[in-house]
Amino acid sequence: MNILSYGLLGLLTREESSGYDLMLKIQPHWQAKHSQIYPLLSKMENEELLSSRWVQQSDKPDKKMYAVTDKGIEKLLGWMITPVTAPVTRDEFNLRILCVGIAEDGSMRRILNERKNWFNERIRYFEDLKSRIPQDNLRVGSREFGSYILVQKGLMNAQTGLEWCNWVTQLLDGQAAIQDPIPVISEN
Repeated sequence: MNILSYGLLGLLTREESSGYDLMLKIQPHWQAKHSQIYPLLSKMENEELLSSRWVQQSDKPDKKMYAVTDKGIEKLLGWMITPVTAPVTRDEFNLRILCVGIAEDGSMRRILNERKNWFNERIRYFEDLKSRIPQDNLRVGSREFGSYILVQKGLMNAQTGLEWCNWVTQLLDGQAAIQDPIPVISEN
């Protein structure tokens, strides 16, 4: 079992879904392709962590719907109590920013503008996802609560990233002093 497998199990605790639907649901939180998801679903079904049924469709090919089994929930609960690994950061943007000392100012501004556009797209994306979560599910204990707080996290991360890009742009324009843009928050 890999982390993606557990994420798929978690999504299936909410509702029965097709592989395609699972791919769409996991995308905001974990990058996964069809070629990764379908073999995992098959493997988990063979291990009796999932059950499946075929749904006939008149205008499209039949689709296979998956549901988590009691054995799958047991496996998921076992994973939930294990320690969480440290997050992995792999962002080409960060490596390019390390090299700005040798770049022309125009290159730096282009890179920043590209990232600002990306952050603006992400903000719109997460705001759209948030608008689709029913209001009665925005409470602790609902099945959608995890999705809601993760959508909020994505939205806040994108907003903070955009603020950072704007701060760097102000530095380049001489409109901001080189100092910490945000006060350091102490641990609680």
